[in-house]
Amino acid sequence: MEKPEVYLDNAATTRVCAEAADIAYKVMTECYGNPSSTHTKGREAKAYLDTARSQIAAALGCSISEVYFTSCGSESDVWAITRGAESASRRGKHIISSAVEHDAVRKTLEELEGRGFEVTYLSPEKDGSVSVEAVKAALREDTILVTLMMVNNETGGVTDIAAIAKMLKAAGSKALLHTDAVQGFMKVPFSAKKLGAGMISISGHKIHAPKGIGALYIKTGVKIKPLIRGGAQESGMRAGTEAMPQIAAFGKAAEIAFSGMKDNCEKMASLRRLAMDTICADIPEALIIGGGAPHILSVSLPGWRSEVLMNFLEAEGIYVSRSSACKKGGRSHVLEAMRLPAQVIDGAVRISFSRYNTEDDVLALCSALKRAHDTLAHR
Repeated sequence: MEKPEVYLDNAATTRVCAEAADIAYKVMTECYGNPSSTHTKGREAKAYLDTARSQIAAALGCSISEVYFTSCGSESDVWAITRGAESASRRGKHIISSAVEHDAVRKTLEELEGRGFEVTYLSPEKDGSVSVEAVKAALREDTILVTLMMVNNETGGVTDIAAIAKMLKAAGSKALLHTDAVQGFMKVPFSAKKLGAGMISISGHKIHAPKGIGALYIKTGVKIKPLIRGGAQESGMRAGTEAMPQIAAFGKAAEIAFSGMKDNCEKMASLRRLAMDTICADIPEALIIGGGAPHILSVSLPGWRSEVLMNFLEAEGIYVSRSSACKKGGRSHVLEAMRLPAQVIDGAVRISFSRYNTEDDVLALCSALKRAHDTLAHR
């Protein structure tokens, strides 16, 4: 008998919820007008665009005028960082980030370094987060941008972005604060107004919307240049006909996630605890790495190879990952920056949950991981 699929790689991507898929299909096949057109079909599409923007704004806790749709979280990061740095370059060229950021941030910063900007890469705490004190110590008069991930995508460590925003204000710094909240959106409670960041990146496919859609929150008063010049879409900040099926689906998925966020986060946290307790009881040498966010559990079996463990689990119909899905091979830069031993890094797997996971999923994972531990050769 075929074993049921157990999908536990939700930090990489989530399955699209039925409601989001339904509205995407409707927009593709029925309400397919260009929202910039003034005829009935265009106005119909524009109504879906406005609704989705309102849904995202409600979930973010901001004004609809502060939400700009992009193609993904990476695009939002690139826009925020490049244009943010460029807009303030007359005041200085110093940027603060960390050694554990997503590659969308890291590679954008590398490009800016090639253009004469200076970047301070902060070392992480033991859970993969970045402390307020570290940011404060690195702050300079010529610091123009601070860009830090809200929830580390490999360890689940949560950086206190609100506290960093307050520190910057108290220090009298004019540095613009950006956070990659792709893993934090609808997982860690926050509102844009209370968070204090000038720019926030989010993505649809992490919250049960399709791939190919994201958004950038730009706080009222923050002046950065457009990402793509051309037409008047997105208030002239990102030209190009809007990807309406994805946008409508993103809005619907955000609305559903926001309405059930408390229960969903409690459920994911409960599943995480169950997995952690069971794995540690079954495999005493297992090490838990990081923690904080309810949906990410990074665990290492030192002495075993993560790719071998993953292959064993996949044969059982269970899907996890080594680290970030964006890193195709190579040792995790996040775990290296946390100064973990090579054996711990090489034996690490990331388990990540969604609201669709169950206790049965967790128990199937733990049972299979125990079998892998007992039957696979220790390297």
